[in-house]
Amino acid sequence: MPNFPIIDSHVHIYDPGYLTYPWMENVPRLNKPHLMSDFSRLTAEVEVDGIVFVEVDVATGQHLEEARWVALQAQTDNRLRGMVASMPLENGSAVEADLAAYAEIAIARGVRRLIESHPEPGWCLRETFVEGINLLPKYGLTFDLCLFQSQLGEVIQLIRLCPEVKFIVDHIAKPGIRLGLTEPWQEQMRTLAKLPNVWCKISGVVTEADHLAWTAGQVVPYIAHAIDCFGFDRVLFGGDWPVSELATTYKGWVDLVDRVVAGSSEADIRKLYRDNAIEFYRL
Repeated sequence: MPNFPIIDSHVHIYDPGYLTYPWMENVPRLNKPHLMSDFSRLTAEVEVDGIVFVEVDVATGQHLEEARWVALQAQTDNRLRGMVASMPLENGSAVEADLAAYAEIAIARGVRRLIESHPEPGWCLRETFVEGINLLPKYGLTFDLCLFQSQLGEVIQLIRLCPEVKFIVDHIAKPGIRLGLTEPWQEQMRTLAKLPNVWCKISGVVTEADHLAWTAGQVVPYIAHAIDCFGFDRVLFGGDWPVSELATTYKGWVDLVDRVVAGSSEADIRKLYRDNAIEFYRL
């Protein structure tokens, strides 16, 4: 356990009674309010003094409502230091009005649009989507990449088309841990890490294994490989709460990451758990 307060770069809070999240109908354990008070209760064994909210795939057309709701939560809990909102970047230049409105929110830091939800070949390389992503630097916004490992090849192409955008890969690109797959994920992660405008979140990894039967021996090599590729200067800790609760407790996830970085310097551990989140998301 870190001997200092951590900053969690990947937390979801939401209230299905206020906004609509269609995907939750298939995940009943998550289909209920998860608020900052719940986060406090379920992470009490770990000292967390800052979080970054990440969008929760709200229903079409509710993305700005979600961002404004999160901004209201931040007014009563100063741990909410940054936000990554959903924006329909596939609309190309037509999304700019939404980006401008979002950028006015004090804690606006980044944007995410779920590439994993569009498995059809070439979706993230469409001209309008690339155009939308390339608008982000104008508003001081980063882009969170949420994808499956099978999409890594196209995502690498996407990043090369957007050299001015600062990217971060969520959940180490969701490798096929459940099936024990390592290639081409390992090699593609090496390629990804060579791109200087890309960082990586050590988040949401256990949920890519069997939720009920995973072992540390299965998961640890994937975490270690991601850190080895990006180095301690470009990795951020993320809890992926409450999705992570499907497979482990919050403390259990921190303990697993601790196991991987045991023996690393205090400075490097602080980068992973705190300093890099401050730098990447300008907290």
